[in-house]
Amino acid sequence: MATFTDFTNILPDPNNAIGESGQAGGTAGPGYSSVKLSSEHKMMNTRTNSGRLISREVSGHKWNISISYNPMTRAEFEPVYSFLLQKRGSLTPFFVSLPQYKAPQDSTFATFVASNTFTMAAGATAGDTTILINHASYDKDTKGKAKPGDIFTISDSSDSNHKKIYQVTRVEHDADYLSGTTAPTATQLRVHFIPALQRSVATGSGSEVEFNDPKFRVVLKNDIQEYELNTQNLYSFSLKLDEAQP
Repeated sequence: MATFTDFTNILPDPNNAIGESGQAGGTAGPGYSSVKLSSEHKMMNTRTNSGRLISREVSGHKWNISISYNPMTRAEFEPVYSFLLQKRGSLTPFFVSLPQYKAPQDSTFATFVASNTFTMAAGATAGDTTILINHASYDKDTKGKAKPGDIFTISDSSDSNHKKIYQVTRVEHDADYLSGTTAPTATQLRVHFIPALQRSVATGSGSEVEFNDPKFRVVLKNDIQEYELNTQNLYSFSLKLDEAQP
């Protein structure tokens, strides 16, 4: 008999297996046939009589995810469906890993961040869209770089509620950086991203920037979950998810 410390809270997929007792490990979940990701920024635009445009953000940002599966056997279907039923619709959040974002695009950088974690080289406040990150053994020429389109999360030891996913839009380093700004050092990257930083983050080792397999914290968008079973005994299923912050 084996014991485990936690039930897995990650949607089962080929990289995140689930056991019959709900623990991590055991049966691999099915892969996705398609993934749709949308970035929702709610803005209010007003035009004056002269044509001047005034824009402002009226609410926080949210990621929306739609996942579809190929027809599944019951053995493939049940681990996913049982996991979702346990969440009782939109009541309980969980995490999902999207295959296109499991690792950064630069394979050299992906190898580096798989076993190394950047920390904040300078503090940042909520609303910022740029952070300066550092790792003592990092060198862009041998370790690669983050690229626009990569995603990351921030693990803050002083703020366990910081679960937001951010997407990289620009990356500056010691060879390429905006004129008039302080150059990043050889062990640093200046990362631009969307949406704006949700919570303030302090400098130092307590604030880790994670590029390796960042996961979206989500809830089911619909409280009714249903599937279809065809004459070949194959299950058709899809789900819609909303990002959910603590």
